Order: sequence, then C-alpha cells, then structure tokens
Amino acid sequence: MKTLLSLLVCALALSGCSGLNDTQQRALTGTAIGAGGGAILGAIGGNAALGAVAGAGAGLIGGLIYDKVKKDEQASYQQGYSAGRSSSQ
Repeated sequence: MKTLLSLLVCALALSGCSGLNDTQQRALTGTAIGAGGGAILGAIGGNAALGAVAGAGAGLIGGLIYDKVKKDEQASYQQGYSAGRSSSQ
C-alpha cells in the first residue's frame, strides 16, 4: 500500500510539470534523480534523508550543467548553420 501511495504521489507531482521550459525540466529531472540516488545511498549509510538532500543538491547542479551544455551545443549549431547558409549564397 505504501508503494502504491508513493507512486500515486509521484505521478501526481510530475503531471504538473508539463508547462516547464527546458531549463526547468532539466533542473527538476536532475534534482529528482539525485534525490532518489542519494536516498538509496543514504539508506545504505544509515541516513536516507541526509542522502536525499545531498543527492538533490548534486542532481540540481548536474541538471543545470547539462542544460548549459545543451544550450551551447544548440547555439554552436545555429552559428554553423548560419555561416554555411551565408557562404553558399
């Protein structure tokens, strides 16, 4: 029953995330994955809550770094595409 309730709460929480922009989605995803991983590692070490908090912080930072890399990648692509179009004309 506890697992079913947890899944229901997670599904309900994630259903409200459809209107987020890419940066917000990546930050939220990183935070959620980090918190989950941190809770698991924290439970092994004896303090799941502390592990979840530390994992959430690390996941948030990881999600924001990933977002920056993706934005830089897209900007480089657009710059190369524009340069290619202007040189062919």
